[in-house]
Parts: sequence; structure tokens; C-alpha cells
Amino acid sequence: MSEQPLRILLIDQDPIFRLGLRVALETLPHIQVVAEAETDTTALQILAELAQQDPNQINLVVLELGNGRSISSQQQGLQLCQQLKIQYPKLPVFLLSSVQEPGLLLAVRAAGVNGYCPKGTPLAELISAMEEVADGGSDWFAEKRSDGELRDTSEDKGQIKTRIPHSALPLARLRRHWYLSGIGYIDAALAEVTGRLQIPGLPLIERAVLAGQRRELLAAHRLLAWLLVLPQERQQEEQEDFIPSSQEPLVVPSNAIIPQQPTSPPLLSPRSLQSEVFSLCVTKLQFPLQNVTDIALEIDIFREAKKRELLYLILQKLAQQLDELRVAPITIKQLESLKPTILHELWQAAITDFFGKFSRVQVGQQNIEIVKLLRQNERVVQKDILNKIPLVDELFSYLLFQTDLQIDNTSYPVGSSEAKSQALMILENLLIQVANGVVQPLLDNLADIEAIKQNFYDRRLISTREIERFRNELSWKYRLHKYINEPKAIFESSYELFVLAPRGIANISIYAPRSQELAQLSGIPLVVTLILEFQDAIAPRLQSLLAFVGSGIVFILTKVIGRGLGLIGRGILQGIGSVSLADKNFKRNGERPK
Repeated sequence: MSEQPLRILLIDQDPIFRLGLRVALETLPHIQVVAEAETDTTALQILAELAQQDPNQINLVVLELGNGRSISSQQQGLQLCQQLKIQYPKLPVFLLSSVQEPGLLLAVRAAGVNGYCPKGTPLAELISAMEEVADGGSDWFAEKRSDGELRDTSEDKGQIKTRIPHSALPLARLRRHWYLSGIGYIDAALAEVTGRLQIPGLPLIERAVLAGQRRELLAAHRLLAWLLVLPQERQQEEQEDFIPSSQEPLVVPSNAIIPQQPTSPPLLSPRSLQSEVFSLCVTKLQFPLQNVTDIALEIDIFREAKKRELLYLILQKLAQQLDELRVAPITIKQLESLKPTILHELWQAAITDFFGKFSRVQVGQQNIEIVKLLRQNERVVQKDILNKIPLVDELFSYLLFQTDLQIDNTSYPVGSSEAKSQALMILENLLIQVANGVVQPLLDNLADIEAIKQNFYDRRLISTREIERFRNELSWKYRLHKYINEPKAIFESSYELFVLAPRGIANISIYAPRSQELAQLSGIPLVVTLILEFQDAIAPRLQSLLAFVGSGIVFILTKVIGRGLGLIGRGILQGIGSVSLADKNFKRNGERPK
């Protein structure tokens, strides 16, 4: 491998995959995703612009064949490969695709592509293949024949690397097919359960059930390997995993001192910390995005695909901001004063890219620039939404300066799983609140425009009546939050955060010292805190008094009045019984009562 860093242009139609791959690759200091492109036209334009500035800014193109499924997109992908090799013959091209058809892969290779790995290849193996291609070599994943046997697609066998172990034992291919199929199902379920276990605020019973499911899946994983992988194959794979790629055995001198594994969390680089937290967030963004709280959110008016697109975009812009902050000579103390500017620029970038810098909409006789109109509400958004996003300073300090995370009256060591979980929770709330800030001016200015409704809104909220009802609900939410909920949260020393849960967007409450904000309250919010304080002071005494009075009333009703009513009732019944007996005696003696 050469000493020069690996600078990549990533071409893929799936924004989720692009973001996830970028976050994963940039954990390594010598790899940089210089640019991303969704279409072939955009990719060629980016390359042309970069070539004018510096021809060496990109030394590897990583691409997918369209969306990897439709024939037309695959043909466009082949044409892009051919065009890249014609215009930039010395630029290595690497195919990272879900395509596995041998015929199509042969066509890609004939077009000049230098290497290939399927999506889902382990990261270390993928990076090794890309580095080899960037250094001028060729690295191709072995393809499958229709009968399932692995084979090389090139006459030069030395250029093909078979990465799936192959066994010549009887029924090995069939058993391996069963094994891979079962392991794939188990791993998918295990990933889902593990992701749900990382969600903060889970009830104890649900966490116990999930932990049990995880143990069962791990046991099933081991059982499947024991049933379908023969001892000879296990021994072969263990040897292949143990021996390095150079095929030289690892020799440890007899006098070597083997260091003990540290018990504390390893100290990662700031970029690695960020990448791990962002990767977890990318995974959780694939959860349903339905609002399951009783609090209306601005993004509720969007259909789910648009919600997810907006949240991914904000996450991507935030990653760029953090990279810029690392370069800037700032200190931890300056983060608090920079917070409004950082969030304002994040909101501006998100609103510009999401709606399109030059997008227009027809309103009556006017043709209005959407972004320009929406940015007129920046003061309102900054005051009502952005400035009230909690714990941003703590999150940035953790990601940029590797400080311990002080959250919920607990200190979480940097790099620990608990710290990552807490940082992820703050990050999710940040994304949701900034997304609310992006949608808020849209609802104020362009809520009932047909073009907006068709492109963004949920189908249940497209009628004028439903939109007005939704806006009124948001208006009440702001009033309730300003005068009731926010002073109550300040008095209770807590913050309410919105997080991504398997069932949708949920909310949790965490402790935070807010005495300074409490001292600054005035007007109705201050009255609310005084009422709460009076309630706390008088409620126990009032409850005791009511309990005493209530017990006295119960005693009087049951012991005095109840007993008196019982005696009266018994007397009446006895009198009625005496009269009935007298009637019977008169009738028996043939006399009538006088």
C-alpha cells in the first residue's frame, strides 16, 4: 500500500447507504470521502470540477450500478463505468454493489472496472480491497456459477481472491447454503434485538425480555454452527482466521511480555467517537418515525420517507460541521457561546439542501423562492426551537474534545458504551428538533400550497381542514410549553428529549441542574412554579386532613347513622311481621280485625 491517503468519490443512489459507508470509512485517518453523488450526471460534474482544481483530489471511485436492481439502471451504471475509463483512464474504479450475477460482473470487468466487493462485505476486508485497487492492483470477489460452485472469472487466477471458504467434503455446498441462510436470519434478528436494547428509557420488563431473546439467538447461532459445520471445516476456518494474509505464522518470543487487556474503555480518536455514535444513529433512523408521544411535532405533517430524508440530511450536515470545528482553533469554553451560531448554520444548510437552493413555488400570481421565504422566519425558529435544544454543549464537547459525559446526574467515561448511549440520545433529540425548525416556517408561510402538499405531506394531513387543525394543535403546544411545561421542567430540574425507538419517536425525561433558569423566571411561568411549590407544601397536609375527615364521616355513616337505620328497619319489619301474624290468627278463628 502507498503512503498517500485514500480519497474517494462515492456514487450510490441510496443516501442511507452513502452516509453509513462514509461514517464507517472515516473512522480511519488515511481514508477520506471527498465527495458523494447520487446520479451519474452529478458524479461526472463533480469529477470535472475537481479535475480543474487538482487532478489528484480523487484517487478512487466507488460506485453502485444504479440501484442495483432494475435492468435500465444497471445499463446506465455500465455506461458510467465506460465513460469514467474513457475520460479518466488512470483513475481506479471499484464496484461496491448488491449485484452478484456473473454475466453482469463480467461486463463490468470488461468495461474497465478494477475491483469488486458485494455490499455486506466486512469493513476490514472492504478497505483492504479498495486500497489494493487504489494502488493500481485488481481485487475481485469470487463469483458463483448457477450450480452454486465458486469459480474465478478471469484467466489470470492470481488476480482473483476467493473470500468464501470452499470445502470439497460431500454435501458441503448444500450444508453451507443452509448454514449461511440460517446465520443470515439469526444475525438480522440479533442486530434488531441489540439495537432495541441500546434504546434509553426501556422498561425493566421489556429490557429483561430483550436480553433473554438475545441469549436465545446467540445460543441458536452456536447450535447452528455445531450442527452444519463439520469439525474439519471449523478447524480449517479457524486456521484461516488465525494466520495473517501473508500466510506467515505469528511467532511470539518466549521472553515476550504479553500486556493485559485494559478494563477501562479504550481512548478513541474524536473522529472515531463521532463515527461510532453516528453509525448507531444511522441504524436507528431506519426505525418507524411515527410520533407515539402526546406532543405534536412539526415533522408529523411529513410522510415517513420525507421525515427520514430530512433527518439523514441534518445528520450529514452536522458531521460536516464537526469536521470544520476540529480544524478551527476553538476551546471547550467557547462552545457555549458558539452554540447559537452552530445550530443556526446547521438549520440554514438543512433548509437549503432539503428544499433546493433555487426551488420555486407558485403562490397566486407570484413565483416565490422557497428557501428565501422560509429563511425570513429565522429569528422565530432560533428563539422558539434552536436555542432551547438541551445538552448540545455536552454532546459537542464529548465528540470534539473527548470529555466525559455529564448527563442525568452521572458521569459517563469517554468511550464507554453508556457514554455512547447517552450521546446518541442527545443526538437524536438534536436531529428531531432541528427538523422541527426546518418545517416550522413552511407551516407558517406555505402550509396550504398544493405543490408542497403533494411533495412532502402525509396523506392524512392534506386537506385544508386537517392542516389548520394541525397548525392549531402546534400553536397550543407552544403556549402550553411556554407557560406550563417549560417552567414545570425547570422547577423539576429536568429536560424532555425526543428519541428514536422501535415503535417510533418517543420522549423521555432526564435530570439536569436548571437553578439559573429558575431564578430568571417571571410572569406566568413564575406563577406556575409558585403554584407547584404551594401544591407540594399543602398537598400532604390536605391529604392527611381529608383522610381524617373521611374516616370520621365513614365512622358516623356506618356506626351511628347506619346502626340507627338498621334498628329502625328492623322495627318496621318486626311490626309488619306482627300484623301479618294477627291476620292469620283472625282468619283461622273466622274473625275480622277491627
